[in-house]
Amino acid sequence: MNLQFAPDFAKAGGLVTAVTVDADDGQVLMVAYMNEEAFRLTLETGKVHYYSRSRQALWKKGESSGNMQDLVEMRVDCDLDAVVVVARQSGPACHEGYRSCFYRTVAADGSLVVNAERLMTPEQMYGSKA
Repeated sequence: MNLQFAPDFAKAGGLVTAVTVDADDGQVLMVAYMNEEAFRLTLETGKVHYYSRSRQALWKKGESSGNMQDLVEMRVDCDLDAVVVVARQSGPACHEGYRSCFYRTVAADGSLVVNAERLMTPEQMYGSKA
């Protein structure tokens, strides 16, 4: 696919920030990164792809957990270095088993308070880590 547009991947070493929100209620599900390949594959396949900085590898969301993201829309910011991915999430978006990676609230005293129900355990999503 020859894309007519691509974000400015050069600004952050080949990556752009990708904020993923739920297509139905607008809840922020997760924040990750995309490289050019992840961006292109997301548009080509309709399945959201990211680039893992820790693993230095491309990954399709839900490939190992089964909790896929179907692309509904992608928006780009005014500086062309960040995207908002509007997606339909199947199952938890968070690798800890919560619908959103933002399942904790920071209280006034700095402590963390869980603000959501865990939908699955990591073991249910990825299998036992023997």
